[in-house]
Amino acid sequence: MMRTAPRELWVIYGAYILENLAYKVGAAGVITLWLSWDLGFSDQGAGWMFATWSAVMTLVMVMVGPLTDALGIRRTFLMGFWVCLISRFVMAFTTIPWVVLPFGLYLQAIGIALMGPVMAAAMKRYSNAAQRSVAFSLYYALMNLGFAGGDLIFDKIRGPGGMGEHGSWIMPLVGVEFSTYRVLILLSLMFTVPGLLMVLAWLRDGVEMTEDGVQINPVIDKPADDRGLVQSALSTVGRTVVQTGRIFVGLWGQPAFIRFLIFMTLVVFVRMIFYHLNVTFPKFGIRELGDGAPFAQLTGMLNSLLIVVLVPICGVLTQRFTAYRMVMVGSFISAFSVFFMVLPPDWFRPLADGWPGDWIGHRWLGVEGTVNPYYISIFLFVVLLSVGEALWSPRLYEYAAAIAPKGQEASYMSLSMLPYFLAKILVGGSSGLLLERFCPAEGPRDSSTMWLIVAGTALITPVGALVFRRFLQVHEEGRDEA
Repeated sequence: MMRTAPRELWVIYGAYILENLAYKVGAAGVITLWLSWDLGFSDQGAGWMFATWSAVMTLVMVMVGPLTDALGIRRTFLMGFWVCLISRFVMAFTTIPWVVLPFGLYLQAIGIALMGPVMAAAMKRYSNAAQRSVAFSLYYALMNLGFAGGDLIFDKIRGPGGMGEHGSWIMPLVGVEFSTYRVLILLSLMFTVPGLLMVLAWLRDGVEMTEDGVQINPVIDKPADDRGLVQSALSTVGRTVVQTGRIFVGLWGQPAFIRFLIFMTLVVFVRMIFYHLNVTFPKFGIRELGDGAPFAQLTGMLNSLLIVVLVPICGVLTQRFTAYRMVMVGSFISAFSVFFMVLPPDWFRPLADGWPGDWIGHRWLGVEGTVNPYYISIFLFVVLLSVGEALWSPRLYEYAAAIAPKGQEASYMSLSMLPYFLAKILVGGSSGLLLERFCPAEGPRDSSTMWLIVAGTALITPVGALVFRRFLQVHEEGRDEA
């Protein structure tokens, strides 16, 4: 079935794996650690920096659609790769704040935002109706594969067999000294290069997969002056901003949109668990488990692999139930999973000293000596979190399709990012406060209370969905609403 797909589809797959590796190794979990260790930010300062970084990324993602219409898929990809390449180079080779923050950290947010949504759009462009479900399934699986590989590299570089948590490395010939976290960013830079070269060499303009086969449409000549191209892109973006504003104002007059926005706002609270895994968990893991602890394999890597396996299984087993019901049930399971982090670690000591601790700690993670019981609680937390995510996360799009008036599904989904934008600000700002109050680098810790706050916040989603179900639930054809 996929043999007739154009080479562009396989180029996108390869570039996507490399970019997800780069994102996981040099962005997702390392930014707050890099901000604190290399740039001297406090927990709160690093949290707010991460919050604004995520917010910039979200805002740019909203603008990528019209920019792609103006530039085309290939040009947008190339722009994204070049921006990421430059920003990651700056982050790796300098620690001067006034240089590295605007031209490294925030520039990288723009580069990542340029590529992510366009890759999903390219799946549709480079596959026909018969191939599309398989193409998107591979896309989802490869995304998680890239994330899992990035988490593994993250742990190996930081671990005892690598550089250690706060090691250093001097680049031969150049003589520049890199910290552990800057080496991770340097690896992220290295993963960006082959992705850029693949797009440059093998991604053609005007290629489209139709029901009749691959077609190469003639590309309309672009302005010879690059300024004309940029002005065209900015003009398209500007018109889209105005149009989006008009649509948004019009949507507020629809009761269905109010219900949808309330529903998506409720979902944000369970989604915040995953934001905490990127912002709060790395420092918690280092402080509770020790320098070089392989926590990324237990959180991101395990979650990614489980999602690849569980999503199709859960989809088949729960297809007769409404999307709303599965979001309610799945979000409760995900929120409840955090309570494994709330329970006293000593409760898991018998498991840590038995075969589960030997299998997880010694055989899988390579931990030497006595296994910290937190490894058991983290494992149980992530397994249950992933089961819940597999139930609720894929069904969000079905709910949007069910509640949105015909022809306005895209508007509903694009504007559903507004609550996520606010959630990233909240998590980034609160993570530093939680760490400094309950899990400081020095002094007594009360990490259980920190995770109790996270769990209590996540429970707002299933409780709210249950309380407001008569107002929020909609009829879905062929689904059991009991």
